[in-house]
Amino acid sequence: MTETYQEELVQRIIKNLLDIQLLRMVQTQPLWGYKIKKKVEADFNVKLRHGALYPMLNQLEQNGFLTSQRQTKGGRARKVYTITKKGKEYLQSYYAILKTQMNDDDIT
Repeated sequence: MTETYQEELVQRIIKNLLDIQLLRMVQTQPLWGYKIKKKVEADFNVKLRHGALYPMLNQLEQNGFLTSQRQTKGGRARKVYTITKKGKEYLQSYYAILKTQMNDDDIT
């Protein structure tokens, strides 16, 4: 039963904290939209619509958390996203909040 809860919780986290998850993915290596979409679907079993992904990537870029660069590979142009220093700081704040929540005396 715990495994069922874990899958459900992971899916809720991905859907509700998509910005955090995208930053975490791009932090490990620069990625383009389609690769991010397929990785989310494969790793977390969450269908990610283009209508949710690309506006979020654009918002992260506008906020200064990501930068993008056009790259051409095999005749196809891709917009490859890289995390910025500000994006890394944002993730560190997220991790600090999680750590505080996990160390809360009220949690058993």
